Amino acid sequence: MAGDPVISIRGLTNRFGKTVVHENLSLDVLRGEVLGVVGASGSGKSVLLRTIVGLQTPSAGQITVLGTDVLERSANLHAVESRWGVMFQDGALFSSLTVRENVEAPMREKLHLDAATRIALADLRIAMVGLPAKAGDLYPSELSGGMRKRAGLARALSLDPEILFLDEPTAGLDPIGAAEFDTLIISLQKALGLTVFLVTHDLDTLHATCDRIAVLSQKRVLVTGTMAQMLDVDDAWVHAYFHGVRAHAAQGAQ
Repeated sequence: MAGDPVISIRGLTNRFGKTVVHENLSLDVLRGEVLGVVGASGSGKSVLLRTIVGLQTPSAGQITVLGTDVLERSANLHAVESRWGVMFQDGALFSSLTVRENVEAPMREKLHLDAATRIALADLRIAMVGLPAKAGDLYPSELSGGMRKRAGLARALSLDPEILFLDEPTAGLDPIGAAEFDTLIISLQKALGLTVFLVTHDLDTLHATCDRIAVLSQKRVLVTGTMAQMLDVDDAWVHAYFHGVRAHAAQGAQ
């Protein structure tokens, strides 16, 4: 069951020049839940993720992750950064490194481990995401799209995080591959006790993986709730999204 907030956002504002993406946005992510973040194109889903993990500096607001104010560049920030992992939409792997070396990279940066231990832990992460052992010696260019995503997930799990950030994890996958990835996310979340912040547009993924959904609209979090609660929200975009043909197909597949 989900518990206390591990991510707390209050009054967040993000501006790019004259364009305001978020204004006075607030959101809590609860321990142990899978929270799906959805919204129309341009609503700032990925921007919100990037802001939480420190890749985008907001104009205003407060973000607390695992009790640490991540907008204060303090000594505590290094410690809390080691407690989350991020998988970007395209995997964001280093093309000049093998899969194993990619998974080792966060360990090299943040942990004091000998080479043999790093390799053993990297191989364990590679196995956890369902990649064959031989994939560790391959370069990103030698992988299929689905394998690259799994390699990106392995790297996100490198430091044994408490929070996992996923940016459009099933984008570009065929339906079978996407369904397998959804199953992988849920199995890892349950086995490792992860809190998952998942940006997606995929209704099948929402149905398969998410405990709650947060809808970004009008530069803020318009509503949060379960999939069932989304069906009763009185908003044109939310109604179209959760009552459309694709939504009915996704519900029927569950």
